[in-house]
Amino acid sequence: MRILLVGAGGVGSAVVPIAARRDFFEHIVVADSKQDRAAEAVAKVGDPRFSAIRLDAADQAAVVAALREHRCDVLFNAVDPRFTMPLFDAALEAGAHYLDMAMSLSRPHPRAPYELTGVKLGDEQFAKDGEWRASGKLALVGMGVEPGLADVFARYAADHLFETIEEVGIRDGSNLVVEGYDFAPTFSIWTTIEECLNPPVVWEDGGWRTTEPFSEPEVFDFPEGIGPVECVNVEHEEVLLVPRWIDAKRVTFKYGLGEEFIGVLKTLHKLGLDDTEKVRVGRQEVSPRDVVAARLPDPATLGDRMRGKTCAGTWVKGTGKDGRPREVYLYHVVDNAWSMREYGAQAVVWQTAIHPVVALELVARGVWRGEGVLGPEAFDAVPFLDLLTEYGSPWGMREQTAEWAA
Repeated sequence: MRILLVGAGGVGSAVVPIAARRDFFEHIVVADSKQDRAAEAVAKVGDPRFSAIRLDAADQAAVVAALREHRCDVLFNAVDPRFTMPLFDAALEAGAHYLDMAMSLSRPHPRAPYELTGVKLGDEQFAKDGEWRASGKLALVGMGVEPGLADVFARYAADHLFETIEEVGIRDGSNLVVEGYDFAPTFSIWTTIEECLNPPVVWEDGGWRTTEPFSEPEVFDFPEGIGPVECVNVEHEEVLLVPRWIDAKRVTFKYGLGEEFIGVLKTLHKLGLDDTEKVRVGRQEVSPRDVVAARLPDPATLGDRMRGKTCAGTWVKGTGKDGRPREVYLYHVVDNAWSMREYGAQAVVWQTAIHPVVALELVARGVWRGEGVLGPEAFDAVPFLDLLTEYGSPWGMREQTAEWAA
């Protein structure tokens, strides 16, 4: 397998040392709009199976040319979701397989954004499923940690733990602290603003609806010492993916943001600083959201200042295989001290990076096969979870008894 990895930011840079320990691929071309950033990621592993090029992710023709020039079988999209469609279309045009961690962007309903869905996350990609099937190629969408591993957990629960499912609830929280900064997001602020300020989507009784940002707060007790964290509704791909393959009455995504973080996001929105449309400032035209991103530290550089753990997981409630009521939380925890020591990558970006690498290995070895636009739920979860453990990053499961009730 030859892979074009587009994006050498936090997640893309973390992919390189993870993949370098595996032998399932022939070559990975690391591409970024800043070639020095791609070259730096490659230099750190000193592995001839990696090379670096400069590439503009928005230039579909250039991406097609790069795929063909470097004879790449797969395009691995590791940039933010505004570039999803040009990369998705480039892979289709070049006859390559495709993988991303964030799907095509949504657009709120023009009249009732907090009640009805408009264009949903991934709609543009699923609209081209027929073209991908005709090409005989696989577009594996939403294959990071959330979405990604969280969806694999849902598939595992449906196949092995439950007879019927009442709710699948993705719950994400951490006790991470970044020393030396009043405000320093541990993931792309561009993506964080997008998912947190858009109307969250909920799947309920056979259909999707929306609600207001930060709605339905609940306290969820996270494992391995993280403890109780207040979580709120956030727009996320799992809610759009899980119901396509798994029968569940309700699907939600809630994120442990914290009161201060929510306050900052609300202020950015009030001031219009979350806007992606360019405005004229003097002689320059700039996007307010890009200005915010430029003023904040690069999440990839925060590892030495971070301490604590991050947890991604899927809570499932329903009737177990024995016919009795059951609730479980399947989860994956990463300690920042461990990921920095072992891979030189901070916990949040490392946790996002490992799962698409595992998925690509399964595809390369023919364990996961498919054509068209498919989410992680379309595949057998067991080989993925077994390989994740083999990578040295085991997952866990907790029965949700009264002891863990919020």
